[in-house]
Amino acid sequence: MADDLQEIVDDLAERLQRSVAIDDPSIRLLAASRHFGDEDSVRVSSVLNRSVDADVRDKVLAQGIAEWTAPGLVRTPVAGVRPRVCAPVRCAGLLLGYLWLIDPASALNEKQLELAKDAANRAGAVLYRRLVVHERTQARQEAILWELVSSDRGIRAQAVEDLRAEQLFPDGATRFQVLGVQHAGPDGGAAPQHVALEAAVEDASGGAPLAANKSRAWLLFGRREAPTRRELDDICARLTARFGRLTGESGQLVFGVGGVVDGMEQIAASYRQAFLAARAARFVPSLGPVARWGELGPYELLLQMPADDLVAASHTPALDALERDASHAGFLSTLERFLDNAGDVARTAQQLNIHRATLYHRLKRIEQLTGCELNRGDDRLTLHLGLKMRRLAEGYRAETARGGELPRIRPAS
Repeated sequence: MADDLQEIVDDLAERLQRSVAIDDPSIRLLAASRHFGDEDSVRVSSVLNRSVDADVRDKVLAQGIAEWTAPGLVRTPVAGVRPRVCAPVRCAGLLLGYLWLIDPASALNEKQLELAKDAANRAGAVLYRRLVVHERTQARQEAILWELVSSDRGIRAQAVEDLRAEQLFPDGATRFQVLGVQHAGPDGGAAPQHVALEAAVEDASGGAPLAANKSRAWLLFGRREAPTRRELDDICARLTARFGRLTGESGQLVFGVGGVVDGMEQIAASYRQAFLAARAARFVPSLGPVARWGELGPYELLLQMPADDLVAASHTPALDALERDASHAGFLSTLERFLDNAGDVARTAQQLNIHRATLYHRLKRIEQLTGCELNRGDDRLTLHLGLKMRRLAEGYRAETARGGELPRIRPAS
């Protein structure tokens, strides 16, 4: 009995004189035989790219093949795609992939279909063994990654040694960086979202070590040179698209990019930065959906405050007074825009689409209500920091209102 996927497809192909392919459950090619003149453009693309276009994949899966337990004919409504016999590859009740035979004339007889079914069963045994080994390896690696960002210095030190022993990174890798991923909703959201998040991260990881739990997932890059901005953006885009296809949602993931660190011993710092940045992307949409440590402005300092302390400090008397004056509902946003623009009246008036005289009038009234002078540096700083703290405090309070707790990402000690 063949115990390798390539042997299985080659054996079946020679016996039937037809090209054979096996895909994983996401229609990504695992093994393919030589062609016998029966291939179409999708089969050629699959062999060259190890996958098919998302549109074709979705239409194939829409046929309900994930529920099949016996071979059947698939007619995909895409021009140039020939009908195929699909034999589900299963073992121990798990769907592990699909075996494909192009059959435009429905010419396969019962004996040939039985040969295909037998090959699919043997492939299932192979993939099941691989799955067991992979899950054990992945569980071991995930455990090391979580220990690597523990608050306990001794546990982190041991995890560094274990990570080196696993040899997950190429020789000479000295630059490490964490990409954090969270659902845009509160921690502890719906279970299907957690499952989809884990699946999407694994699909888009590109082989980078990853760890995931019910509230977050993260990828660890270790190389001679850190990933480029474009590379990280591409990973985030693929992950968002995959998550959307799995859940039917769009724009529901946020990402935090930690700083690049030199050495495994510093990975915990990049991890903490990544999830502080992800928190900023959740609470301040203008920063997201991909927020990068080092580009968060004042939020970078404020996010490092304990959440309960920040919420308490956000009650700035001057801003509270401004908010209480219901007749001036837009003054807070006017003030924040003015301070974000470093006091540039012309730019602020243009952005707010108002006349400069109107802006001057608002600023004068803001000074009267707050008791602050906007030409004094200390007063500007107090108001500006207060506005930023209020933005984060609103996010924290919204989380607790949904049944969560004030989040804590403890610094590495």
